[in-house]
Amino acid sequence: MPTRDRGLQRLADSVLMPGFQGTSPPDWLRRRLGDGLAGVVLFSRNIAGFAQVAELTAALRAENPAVLVGVDEESGEVTRLEVATGSSRPGPYALGVVDDVVLTEEVACGLGADLAGVGVNVDFAPSADVNSNPDNPVIGLRAFGADPELVARHAAAFIRGLQSAGVAACAKHFPGHGDTSVDSHYSVPVVGDDFEGALLPFRTAIEAGVKTVMTGHLLVPQVDAQLPATLSHQVLTRLLREELGFEGVIITDGIEMAAVSSVYGLGGASAMAIAAGADAICVGGENSDEASAIAIRDAIVDAVVEGRLPEERLHDAARRTSELGAWAARGVPSATSPRAEEIGLHAARRAVKVTRRSAAPVLPITSAPHVIELSPEMNLAIDKKTPWGVGEPLSKLMPGTVVTRLQGADGPALENLLASTNGRPMVIVARDAHRYPWQLQAIEHLLCARPESVVVEMGLPERSDLGAVHIATYGSARVCGQAAAEVITGLS
Repeated sequence: MPTRDRGLQRLADSVLMPGFQGTSPPDWLRRRLGDGLAGVVLFSRNIAGFAQVAELTAALRAENPAVLVGVDEESGEVTRLEVATGSSRPGPYALGVVDDVVLTEEVACGLGADLAGVGVNVDFAPSADVNSNPDNPVIGLRAFGADPELVARHAAAFIRGLQSAGVAACAKHFPGHGDTSVDSHYSVPVVGDDFEGALLPFRTAIEAGVKTVMTGHLLVPQVDAQLPATLSHQVLTRLLREELGFEGVIITDGIEMAAVSSVYGLGGASAMAIAAGADAICVGGENSDEASAIAIRDAIVDAVVEGRLPEERLHDAARRTSELGAWAARGVPSATSPRAEEIGLHAARRAVKVTRRSAAPVLPITSAPHVIELSPEMNLAIDKKTPWGVGEPLSKLMPGTVVTRLQGADGPALENLLASTNGRPMVIVARDAHRYPWQLQAIEHLLCARPESVVVEMGLPERSDLGAVHIATYGSARVCGQAAAEVITGLS
């Protein structure tokens, strides 16, 4: 193997944001940061509390004062800082249901203050995707809604709130992951027909001054029928840079995702992304070791040497990433409001929709209920350890509450469960029931025996005709569960 030019290696390092293992920076990461690595991506495995994250980021900054520290903190379902407790803020869809841009900006401002307080300066949020396909397996509640104009105004408000706290926002997943039916963690989604509608929130985000845009590993036949957006010069340079006029940092979605890495490998996809117009490579969801970071760096260097990646394009990417680091290093005074602690629960309460389908006085429940939570397998963007549900907050409001969680159920199991309820009021909790036939079958089976039951949908409520009372929370964040429990007990 020929010796690679050290200057090119440093240049390639300056566009990489790898992940790592542990709650403190390993030696290899400290060394690489001191030698010019652009930054890092934090995952749930790196987080054990706010104080620990602040200590971790201080250690990173000691090696590189302009280090970019990125995290997926969308609020709602996708949380990293609050993975142990569930988010104290509802997700984008709930904010879109309320449709109060002042509230959305205030929620994002409080989130930005929390992130800045622990040393995180890039938040991979908001999702600017328009969730126009209800069967989308990976966006759903992560979007502000299914209407492009609604998504656009709330994405802009979220960006203003985050960046007022000194945290760079990131509009994702360009040019729009909403009208797809495939998860790019596993394969290549194809963008649907309403391409202009999908672009509107990104146009608005750019007008709002968003600092970064994250690429989606999506095939966009309207622009490039051959390459996913992350690897497409037509999408990233011609469309995003030249047509839409974006001058900030283009960040890739996780480069190890199968939609790009299965064909081109980690290094090959990374080099192609930079050549296409990306400025920073995110990696480390699964490939979080030094060897992976070195392999990507060297693949970028080799692409320059072999003429597949112009050196001036790599210099341009490094410049943009460096400028973002300089902006983030300046920081701003805290812009949080006195309501930051309570604004998340306030927003979740406003999002709740109650549909009463019985003349009988079902609510409030006055005796400890039996809560049955139907738990589907969630997509990889949502950490499996994130708590959710109505049983836990309801147990605090009404001691003696019994909670049963099911990850699948057949008739005999449901009959046994019904027999064990002992006449208690029943609360059935679902999560995207329309996407999981077993959930709908279980709900219908339980309601056949107990039609007076309350149904709480914590995902997308495609149906509100289930239960004597149907409660839609438009999210499964901790505060969404609390808001539903308050409705059930009459405390709302």
